[in-house]
Amino acid sequence: MHTALDDWFIREILVHEAALAGFLRRCWPHRDELHDLRQEVYVRVYESAGRALPQQPRAFLFATARHLMTDRLRRSRVVSIEAMGDLEPLHVLIDEVSPERWCGGREGLRKLAEAFDQLPTRCRQVVWMRRVEELAQKEVAMRLGISEKTVEKHLARAMRLLAEQCHGQVMDMAWGRRQARERRHGQQGD
Repeated sequence: MHTALDDWFIREILVHEAALAGFLRRCWPHRDELHDLRQEVYVRVYESAGRALPQQPRAFLFATARHLMTDRLRRSRVVSIEAMGDLEPLHVLIDEVSPERWCGGREGLRKLAEAFDQLPTRCRQVVWMRRVEELAQKEVAMRLGISEKTVEKHLARAMRLLAEQCHGQVMDMAWGRRQARERRHGQQGD
């Protein structure tokens, strides 16, 4: 006996089976896992729809497939400690820090501090609250009077900009223009 959820699933999700199969074939390198992968996508979509029906079922289906593939790739890269075996033969001395390493660490920290100081004001506030004060995303959003999604965007942007600065890449032009404008006008927000 079909439930309303079953009918929705057949009508809104299973009609995209051929497109999903093609997408998985193009994106997933392990052909022997395609059937299981597709079934797991269906299970995730069905279970999620049981809690709340997605507004855009097709987009939700493909987003779920992308997330599942990402999860599987991430899990496949994890190396177990047992697989590493005994570390003693490697002669790894964790407590010993060479002068070169100590200076390199100090230099890296200096670069990070300079890059942090150059972040747009709002990005800097978000990074400080999330990473230094270790506040929850919801708490940061409340304190700054912005949405949680905006907190995520500021944090992602800040991390990208910090990485670019610390690794010697050229910062993006929009950020440079905004920094110059903030300096000229003394603006606070981003």
